[in-house]
Amino acid sequence: MDQVKYILLDLDGTLTDPKQGIHACIHYAMNKLGMPLPENTDLDWTIGPPLKQSFEILLEKMGRKADAEQALIFYRERFADVGLFENQVYPQVKETLQILKNKGYVLYLATAKPQIYAQRILAHFELLEYFQYAYGSELNGDLTNKADLIAYILEEEKIDARECIMVGDRQYDILGARHHQIETIAVRYGYGTAQELDDASPKYRVQSFNEIIDIL
Repeated sequence: MDQVKYILLDLDGTLTDPKQGIHACIHYAMNKLGMPLPENTDLDWTIGPPLKQSFEILLEKMGRKADAEQALIFYRERFADVGLFENQVYPQVKETLQILKNKGYVLYLATAKPQIYAQRILAHFELLEYFQYAYGSELNGDLTNKADLIAYILEEEKIDARECIMVGDRQYDILGARHHQIETIAVRYGYGTAQELDDASPKYRVQSFNEIIDIL
């Protein structure tokens, strides 16, 4: 870990728990499509991957996969002003980010969530100040693939992948980083299942966010 200078951090399931807002906005979108979901529908798997992809999976079961784009539009109607703040920061996150910054690490957000929302979430929870820059996807779907996003960050910031580590909770974070030979830390409290993380094989796993300091 001696060579690590840059830390790439996922948002949902890693820094904050967005479950309430994401679930509520998915129900809102499906209601507006005239296809309400039962209240007890398991939607935890939608936290992490590109949202349009999740809507396609939901709607394919109902023969309405083509409506995924409209579902995304309805989702954002609620999320843009309400849902993004139905969220909470995980324990030890703010304190740990401060320590990492004080130790000289340069932090970048690397989330599949649209950048415009991710930056507002970080600012709302007073986390934005710890980041050199908060990177996310575009509203048109560009850069939702984590490997593509990381490639973009490396190019934009002119940094060496060998000096980076990626912290996230889902296989998309682990596999996206591995595409660039970047080592990974998986947080076990997020939305990646134990089996998912076993299959992705991150270099390290932590039970709480502040354990990152010990690894580094």
